[in-house]
Amino acid sequence: MARTEPTTEDLARQMDALKGDLAKITETLGELGRAQGRALADDMRARAERARQEGERQAEYLQHRAEEMVDEAAEMVRRQPAMAMGIAAGIGFLVGMMTRK
Repeated sequence: MARTEPTTEDLARQMDALKGDLAKITETLGELGRAQGRALADDMRARAERARQEGERQAEYLQHRAEEMVDEAAEMVRRQPAMAMGIAAGIGFLVGMMTRK
């Protein structure tokens, strides 16, 4: 078989094919980037939602615990009013001393 020499037309056809391939690669890369961006955004939204839910759960727990502590303090005042008055006076004295300086 005789082999023919490449021509400028052959080169032009190959260049056109290469341009088409590069255009397809560029389009695919763009679609891939957009898909990964959407996936990342979805993941961030899910993480933010989980963090919000955990924050709400912690806030509810702390509120419940604070209410329990207030109830315990009120019960102590009812059972031992003299001691409660002494503690309140001592705390008042300490706060007064600290705010003087």
